[in-house]
Amino acid sequence: MLDFFTIFSKGGIVLWCFQGTGVTESFTGPVNALIRSVILQERSGNNSYTHDALSLKYKLDNEFELVFVVGFQKILTLTYVDKFIDDVQLHFRDRYKNELEQKGARTLLSSCFAFEDDFKMLLCEAEESSKARGPTSMRSFNASLKSQKTVKSMIETKGGDKGKEQGGKKNKNAKKEAPAAEPVKGEQAKAPASAQKTVENGNQGLTQEEIIQKKREEFIRKRMWAPAEKPSKSPKPVKEKTKGKEKRVWTLGGNSTKELDYSQCNGNGDHATGVHVLDAQADPGMQLSSMKGDLLAVDYESSEEEEEDVVEKVVVADTSKQIPKRGAYGGMFGMLKGLVGSKSLSQEDMEPVLDKMRDHLIAKNVAAEIASQLCDSVAKKLEGKVMGTFTTVASTVKGALQDSLVQILQPKRRVDILRDVLEARSQRRPFVITFCGVNGVGKSTNLAKISFWLIENGFTVLIAACDTFRAGAVEQLRTHQRRLNSLHPPQDDRGRPVVQLYEKGYGKDAAGIAMEAIAYARNQDFDVVLVDTAGRMQDNTPLMTALAKLIAVNMPDLVLFVGEALVGNEAVDQLVKFNQALADHSISDKPRLIDGIVLTKFDTIDDKVGAAISMTYITGQPIVFVGTGQTYNDLRSLNARAVVGALMKA
Repeated sequence: MLDFFTIFSKGGIVLWCFQGTGVTESFTGPVNALIRSVILQERSGNNSYTHDALSLKYKLDNEFELVFVVGFQKILTLTYVDKFIDDVQLHFRDRYKNELEQKGARTLLSSCFAFEDDFKMLLCEAEESSKARGPTSMRSFNASLKSQKTVKSMIETKGGDKGKEQGGKKNKNAKKEAPAAEPVKGEQAKAPASAQKTVENGNQGLTQEEIIQKKREEFIRKRMWAPAEKPSKSPKPVKEKTKGKEKRVWTLGGNSTKELDYSQCNGNGDHATGVHVLDAQADPGMQLSSMKGDLLAVDYESSEEEEEDVVEKVVVADTSKQIPKRGAYGGMFGMLKGLVGSKSLSQEDMEPVLDKMRDHLIAKNVAAEIASQLCDSVAKKLEGKVMGTFTTVASTVKGALQDSLVQILQPKRRVDILRDVLEARSQRRPFVITFCGVNGVGKSTNLAKISFWLIENGFTVLIAACDTFRAGAVEQLRTHQRRLNSLHPPQDDRGRPVVQLYEKGYGKDAAGIAMEAIAYARNQDFDVVLVDTAGRMQDNTPLMTALAKLIAVNMPDLVLFVGEALVGNEAVDQLVKFNQALADHSISDKPRLIDGIVLTKFDTIDDKVGAAISMTYITGQPIVFVGTGQTYNDLRSLNARAVVGALMKA
């Protein structure tokens, strides 16, 4: 029933493998997909993986650096697989312990692992045990608890079991019903009842008639005398007049208001007195530095000492509470035993450290679900591993978590836009980039920054205004176009503007506008087409359908999701639903999903950089650009180690 079972080292050397009868396909494809998508991407918190029609289960042996993988058809329900893979691991370790302890590729290649007989014996035992258990039969009615209940036991009586279950209410009912249970004649019956009522109302020593008279007097006093007592209150102080709103003075706005006076303008919008419109030339505030070549990486200044103390100072305090007090020699030897590298890590040893690390990641804006998955993956990666000499559990876990975070942020494939644009130019076609995302994350602003970067590297850009939904979207792009052209005058590029805007107004079909813009760019020899789309929430089905149509019809070279660094758990929901919508509404069998991420507002979060981890972990796609400000120069590439350093800082 098993398709295959393989045992290989983490270095990639296959030690032993088994292939089921009748299975002709090689298992290298599913195993390589498991390594690429799960083990290398630090997603080993769950021990199962699905590849096409196969379901794979795996187990990591961190002490000997081994991986055990079993594959079977997805439609089968094999309950014994988890126990079976544990048994195979234990038997293989015990039998070839001497060969495995001599770690080295040459030793493993020269060793002979004849494990087939043991494997078949374990497989037969596992299958027999699953058959012996068999499906549980349904209980008969007579054997169930329901058959033991009688009709009388299901009837609730007023003074029966229902009263007993109510606890405190039973005592009150008992007190009220006590006089009725034993009737007493005369004034002796009235006295206890009236005394109990007066005690309950807080009027001790008063009869029922006196209480009624007292309440009546209070009611009359409130109705008749309350208005007369109001003047006795102290008068309210007279409020001073608040000052009016002061005029704000802008630093780059100038001191004169003549520039805002358009009453003496000619028909072209220019001032008759010779004052030019600000957009017609580059003002001194827009003199920007060059951005030729690759973008600078995001830099984060963090001290090494602070990073070392992230977990140490918190975890040591917790572990000191849990360890019971011993003698002087016992404490000293216990400390040395925890430091010397003879101890293999267990789940119990790592639990307090991982709990603190999970809380630390969530505090740094990592989504809670992803923080838990990361910690589970680190636990699976370290369980059974022998610690190094004079190292603590906290430092070992912290080092493994740092390596995992760096591995997640480093892209599986390099996105080199400059090289791809040159390749598209050699094919005499434009390179098309589509921007998508939710409302207000900065799609148009970062599109203008990327335009400036491309212009600085000698490319011509056509901006397609496909946001036909938001009021002012086309005007915003037109303003960016004028500003960018003022920074790069047309005479520098054979008399043609380096940036042009292709727009058809509002209310039109975005997919059609994008198609026309790409055709126009091909005819006019533009190098890059940047498609700006409308911001949309991930739950807006009509707009998500329109976005999927735009991408499916035009097939852009790069689809970038623009997300802000301020979000936490919302980043997971946005990316999952955007990818799901693109897959659901796509026409082709292989839908086009998000290819990369633009992380905006990175300058507003200080060291809470967890959104970068959440977005990359969910999609598996790299962060291509990082927005760090409001000017065209504020565009960076991601530095994985700098981000991890900020994330691990206390």
